[in-house]
Amino acid sequence: MRWHAFSLLGMLSLCAAASPASAEDYAVLIISRERLEVATPCEIGVYIQDQLSARLFQEQSTSFNLPPGNFSLRLKLLPGQVPGCNPGMLAPGSQNITLRAGDLHKYRIAMNAQGMYLKQEPLGY
Repeated sequence: MRWHAFSLLGMLSLCAAASPASAEDYAVLIISRERLEVATPCEIGVYIQDQLSARLFQEQSTSFNLPPGNFSLRLKLLPGQVPGCNPGMLAPGSQNITLRAGDLHKYRIAMNAQGMYLKQEPLGY
């Protein structure tokens, strides 16, 4: 009888230790080029922490599951199949965002006199 109680207790502790991590231990970042604000047929590269993470054509979007923390985001025209899509010589400016576990952020690519940037959008879900 004692062995049954110990084995049951041991199995319960193993199940508790093996339970999966919380479903909200990451943040979701959505970047959209669905609007035609950036008047170029060129691909736009999305760089997270200075690494190319996505390539977006017009009317596309992408999403990332990221751990909580601070992130540097950059946008840059990429060379490609379309004539005249040469990358600039200057490094584009970066935007910093802070993500917390469970966050859901949506940004769209917009343009101003300084170049492309990410503008936060309401989720609209």
